[in-house]
Amino acid sequence: MGFPEFIELNRVDFVTIDAIGPPGKRTFYLQAGEDDLVVTMVIEKEHAIAISIAVDGVLERLGGSGDEPEPTALGLVRPVEPLFRVGQLGLGYDEDRDMLIIVAEELTVEEEQGTEVHIWASRAQMAALARKAADVSAAGRPVCSLWGEPIEPGERHVCVRGNGRKHLYDPGEA
Repeated sequence: MGFPEFIELNRVDFVTIDAIGPPGKRTFYLQAGEDDLVVTMVIEKEHAIAISIAVDGVLERLGGSGDEPEPTALGLVRPVEPLFRVGQLGLGYDEDRDMLIIVAEELTVEEEQGTEVHIWASRAQMAALARKAADVSAAGRPVCSLWGEPIEPGERHVCVRGNGRKHLYDPGEA
């Protein structure tokens, strides 16, 4: 593949999650940078949701996001050139450094060795990341008011809870 097997960002200047594309066809990205190195990875929407929930849980147990001000600029650095697609994500906390770590592992075929990225960030950076991930995840397609599944806006769909009748999504129903 040509990528290093391990990348460590010891104290990132920024970390963000964002999506590009129209609802229903968005690609989600996890991106972090330290000095001149910017690492971008493709993630699933479920990864973004999981990061948001996990970071919020860790920060709650730690007593909050700390004294450092939270970053406000959380857009992707362009051009967006992903290094790989993430297969697994992990989250940890180092008490001595008072920093959180995201471990992102490349999605690979069973026996291949993929790249692993460690992203070390402050509590404040991770709190902002959790909020951004939740916002980006929630900004997708509308959800069927009867079934709870995402649907294309303005399109009729067969809803299981509608006994097979076509149901037109109405934003006023949600």
